[in-house]
Amino acid sequence: MDGVRIAGESAARDPITPEARASVTKTAELPEVFRPYFASLEEQRHAGRSEDVFDRCFGCGPAHPDGLYVRCFKTPEGVASPIIVPQKYEGPRGAAQGGIVAAYLDEILGAAVARSRGVPAVTGELTVRYVKPVPIETPLIGHGHVTQDHGRYVDAEGRLEELATGRLVASARGRFFPIES
Repeated sequence: MDGVRIAGESAARDPITPEARASVTKTAELPEVFRPYFASLEEQRHAGRSEDVFDRCFGCGPAHPDGLYVRCFKTPEGVASPIIVPQKYEGPRGAAQGGIVAAYLDEILGAAVARSRGVPAVTGELTVRYVKPVPIETPLIGHGHVTQDHGRYVDAEGRLEELATGRLVASARGRFFPIES
């Protein structure tokens, strides 16, 4: 349930040719469970020239062979992201590995900064609070927004919630450095 393209093994063992893989990196339809929430929201595409810079990014890059393929949508407050953590990222039984949770939150906060500034940004600091075990193979919604723009860097906060219950499972705050051209 990666959501964006065919899940494969690592690039070294991947039986799919680069040509075939290139044809499946297109944005896939949202899983049905997310459609009511995201139906009226516009998907946020890469800011500026970040498509070139982040094409192979583990979190958001469409060309990474084993990436998370995080997608973000514009909201009045910042961004929202549909997330289903695949079982391959399981840590404790039934729960996502903590570093994967941090990676999702990092992408969501970075997207909020990109939405605010109109350019991509890189992470300077990231603090994650794990509230409950983050369930795998369960629809989650990530939210991110900018809390303060200091000029040289931008502070952002975000959270992951279960879609069905709204239960908070993790939150984060971070400091991001916009990549100005």
